[in-house]
Amino acid sequence: MDTETTIPLFPLGIVLLPSMVLPLHIFEERYKIMIGECLEQNREFGIVYSDQEKIRKKGCTARIVQVLKRYDDGRMDILTRGVKRFVIEDIFDEKPYLQAKVAYFDDAAEENTEALAFLVRDGIKLLQELDTLTGKRSDYKSISELGPKTISFFVAYNDEFTPAEKQEFLAMTSTRQRLIESAGALRKMVERFKRELVIKKIVGGNGNLGKKTAASSTEKTYQTE
Repeated sequence: MDTETTIPLFPLGIVLLPSMVLPLHIFEERYKIMIGECLEQNREFGIVYSDQEKIRKKGCTARIVQVLKRYDDGRMDILTRGVKRFVIEDIFDEKPYLQAKVAYFDDAAEENTEALAFLVRDGIKLLQELDTLTGKRSDYKSISELGPKTISFFVAYNDEFTPAEKQEFLAMTSTRQRLIESAGALRKMVERFKRELVIKKIVGGNGNLGKKTAASSTEKTYQTE
């Protein structure tokens, strides 16, 4: 764990991972205030996964990289990027929005062995296969030039994973294990899509099985309710 600090907290029904991008539409008054303060102070805020059951303790800080649009009523469309992961130690409600005392954590150091390089190549290959099946396009040349840890987050951030699955990948502190488990899950998806593709072709479908064929993770905009 690194040093403790207090950050603005933004519970959402999604999971952000380090280095990944996330567009947000800010419309609630408390979050208009929070984002306005973050912009003025050049501060990061914490995104943490929240569903009907609870707020998870581990999340990821987000830095605002661009204000895409401002509306007359104060609403904003912003583009954020994940920075570093944290675990919540305490939550405060002294402001209109929540704040949390957090401690940061990271992956354990790992050697760049050939075994790790193989896992990286395997993860990218599976992403390419899945994108081909779902009709998406990504720049895999630039992705392959990233470090193993960042690539492990990229593989784990795939749209086909549920928030609960992404939360598990976020909590892991082993790059190797994240690559193994996320690639294993992607492999099962690829096999399932291939089986469905065969069935779809038999019944005369167009073969496009993607759930979100017109949007990548960088194109979706999430409401902040």
